[in-house]
Amino acid sequence: MRRYSIWSLARNARGHHEGWTEAWRSPEPKPEYDVVIIGGGGHGLATAYYLAAEHGIRNVAVVERGWLGGGNVARNTAIIRSNYLHDDSAFLYDKSLQLWRDLSGELNFNTMFSPRGLINLAHDKSGLVELARRVAALRLNGIRVSMIAPEEIARRIPALDCSTRAANPVLGGSWQEKAGIARHDAVAWGYARAADSRGVDIVQNCEVVGIRREGGRIAGVDTARGFIRARTVAIVAAGHSGVVAAMAGIRLPIASHTMQAYVSEPLKPFAHTVVMSPALVSLNQSDKGEIVIGMGTEEYNSYSQQGSLTHIEYVTQKMLELYPSFSRIRMLRKWGGIVDVSADASPVIGKTPVEGLYLNVGWGTGGFKAIPGSGWTFAHTLARGEPHPLVAPFGLERFHSGRMIGEHGASGSLERYK
Repeated sequence: MRRYSIWSLARNARGHHEGWTEAWRSPEPKPEYDVVIIGGGGHGLATAYYLAAEHGIRNVAVVERGWLGGGNVARNTAIIRSNYLHDDSAFLYDKSLQLWRDLSGELNFNTMFSPRGLINLAHDKSGLVELARRVAALRLNGIRVSMIAPEEIARRIPALDCSTRAANPVLGGSWQEKAGIARHDAVAWGYARAADSRGVDIVQNCEVVGIRREGGRIAGVDTARGFIRARTVAIVAAGHSGVVAAMAGIRLPIASHTMQAYVSEPLKPFAHTVVMSPALVSLNQSDKGEIVIGMGTEEYNSYSQQGSLTHIEYVTQKMLELYPSFSRIRMLRKWGGIVDVSADASPVIGKTPVEGLYLNVGWGTGGFKAIPGSGWTFAHTLARGEPHPLVAPFGLERFHSGRMIGEHGASGSLERYK
């Protein structure tokens, strides 16, 4: 990577960018690849990187309908945690958390991972019992989580209303020390550059408009830039996975919803951990001092990235109930992302009835935190033709067998409406 002096950076910052090399290529798609990955978000890019780095499969194309980093990978609250209830979920997300710790070094790109810890709040007795149950299950699985008293929560988050007169009294919480946040666009850029350096083609502005089958087997994909033949096609298109799968004649048990978040004007550091309040609001403070505020998904199905003002009003109301001193803070900007929520709020990973066609979809609100673990296990699945043991329970067939992995409570998906 070329290094520049501070004077060179200052000179180029004035609008003269001659001599700056692109972080990754912008190639024309080749007629044929070993693997075509539909979706250039975090999961698709991570899969491509691990295919090349771990399995030596470099004849790979990632096709993205827009520009890299313009989709749902950059439309989230960037929270990273592994405190999921069921064993299958906990093991998968904790593998991802382990990979997050060394990801900047692995990619030689600063993902700005900040393991600042996470507090989950309980506001009533049933919520406290549920948190204790979850903590016990996680500890049995070797994941470091503990209960935390209201007094300690008040000490760590002085802005949180922990008084007995609070609209949502804080009875206690759980604490995961290794959880945190990362910079979402840096994650996409880091994986893209690392995959590109290993020969992967990242093809932007290349919308998939059809999926071809020949005799029950995958043949390739029709795109806005022509037909691309492939022996293996992987659908990793967050937000529109049901639409893309339908091109191959597959109907997924997935519904798409808008999930909104917004940030405040920058403030002095006051929140040194992530704070989540089930069915109310999540909060963390960015490196620039902005308060990042989010909540669960909208209750209706949608492919819009706009969301509703009603939802923002509800989130703001709950935020002020928890943090009354925020009433004078101004909102800087807001955004919406599209999340694909499966019937049990867990991802769908593995083979399809069409030979050579694979799925890695339905992550709901858990997609960003799972990027490294998802890509690492899915690359193994594509390379070997069999699911990695960590993702074997997440196959499409579970919706026929009834072996569901219900994670609505951990994910926050539609939690407010249940």
